[in-house]
Amino acid sequence: MSVVTEGANAAPGLLARERTIAGPKFNRWLVPPAALAIHLSIGMAYGFSVFWLPMTKLVPGADAAVCASQGFIDQLTTTSCNWTVPSVNHIFETFIAMLGLAAAIWGGWLEHAGPRKAGFIAALCWGGGLVLGGIGVAIHQLWLVYLGCGLLGGVGQGLGYITPVSSLIKWFPDRRGLATGFAIMGYGGGAMIGAPIAVKLMDVFKVNDVPGVATTLMCMGAIYFVAMSLGAFGFRVPPVGWKPAGWTPAPAAAKSSLISAHHVHLNRAWKTPQFWLLWGVLCMNVTAGIGVISMASPMLQDVFGGRLVGVTDASALTVAQKAAIAAAAAGLVGLISLFNSAGRLAWASASDYLGRKTTYFIFFALGIVLYCLLPTLGHLGMAALFVATVCIILSMYGGGFATVPAYLADIFGTQMVGAIHGRLLTAWSVAGVVGPVLIAGVREAQLGAGVAKNLVYDRTLYILAGLLLVGFICNLLVRPVDPKNHMTDEELRHERSLQHEALATESSVADAARGSFGGIGVLAWLAVGIPFLIGVWIALSKAAALF
Repeated sequence: MSVVTEGANAAPGLLARERTIAGPKFNRWLVPPAALAIHLSIGMAYGFSVFWLPMTKLVPGADAAVCASQGFIDQLTTTSCNWTVPSVNHIFETFIAMLGLAAAIWGGWLEHAGPRKAGFIAALCWGGGLVLGGIGVAIHQLWLVYLGCGLLGGVGQGLGYITPVSSLIKWFPDRRGLATGFAIMGYGGGAMIGAPIAVKLMDVFKVNDVPGVATTLMCMGAIYFVAMSLGAFGFRVPPVGWKPAGWTPAPAAAKSSLISAHHVHLNRAWKTPQFWLLWGVLCMNVTAGIGVISMASPMLQDVFGGRLVGVTDASALTVAQKAAIAAAAAGLVGLISLFNSAGRLAWASASDYLGRKTTYFIFFALGIVLYCLLPTLGHLGMAALFVATVCIILSMYGGGFATVPAYLADIFGTQMVGAIHGRLLTAWSVAGVVGPVLIAGVREAQLGAGVAKNLVYDRTLYILAGLLLVGFICNLLVRPVDPKNHMTDEELRHERSLQHEALATESSVADAARGSFGGIGVLAWLAVGIPFLIGVWIALSKAAALF
């Protein structure tokens, strides 16, 4: 049986949402690989730090005395001086800030435009932004790097991040957490794949002693454009009324009171107290997690120092022992990247059984205990337990990202969850800027006050635990949305008409429920699975230095 469509008589364009409505026999397990193709690409954001030091070595023979007096504004246009690490690492903050802003601004448009168009534009922005940034590096114009990688790339980050959410939640009404966990796991794992590729390419394209940053950025931009475009064209949205074979929604009386059978429009959702409480939940979880990510490597070295290689006197360390300590710190970075990624799928999947609110209670309650425990583990010299604790913390950091879209769907319904999620991601933008600034400020104040390096992180970790307490309270206050905010039947029909949604007949629903996976499905999963597993292997290889 065919699907009856709503909409205009004119033939829809290749990127139109109407062209993405799934036909009979489509298998929903073909959608997660499309989502992963996009998220594994934009997830390179977490690996961008591999570019910072090479970007400071692009002008051989620069006059250090003259360049030392240059401020950030001067470095934006200089061609004769090397950039400094502080002047380039703000690129990360720029595209994280733009991620949240772009998701908030264009989230509503995405719901109407569909995942194919939004995903393809995300590919143009992220891939094209890296290419433009590479051109900026080639002509040594830092402002152009910020424009390309930061602003344009940030728009691609925002659109790419929220593109899969609405579709996945509608395809997996029975496993919302699992569905969003699959996609957002990719964002956590993107750096495990992208960072080693970037390091290798910079060495391959190196000219004399100048790292090949420019060519690497252009190549990776092209690679990500292709991967994200393939993902965008792989998306399908289910017809209205579709449901998994054999699945029946639980009766209202059997549901958690937080799981709504109704839908809330974006224009009302962001004005509710529930939205801002969840905004606080995400912001506190992310700020605390970013605090640990940003200081994990130096913290391990400062707190344990020579004890990592069995030496108690730091002044007696040999060059080889110092290299071993640095390798152990790099191993921790690889390990927490793995737990950040794996935690997204594990915790989000667990939330399908525990409930979203309970899952966040675990994040905050257990997090408070673990953050307060880290200083004690450091004082006692218990490095193995210290590393294990950091890994658990980072799994909950990633799990918070992956669980929140399902939380939003429970509270506000599925009709506009992608747009609502986009607005909520402004919490990430705030945390991405405030978190590192807060951590760096407290650390510098402690050092200025004469606190020993191995003790300088104690107060910071207690502050982060305090932020988690704020998040715990926000989560505690979440209640069901007032029924006055629910969309009426007429509003829902109007919204679906704007999205050109199809209405499924009983036969077409049954056909789609029996969709075939086939060879295309196997190839799609291999295309995203093999690179991800290679990234896992590389991360584990680096982590071996810890042991």
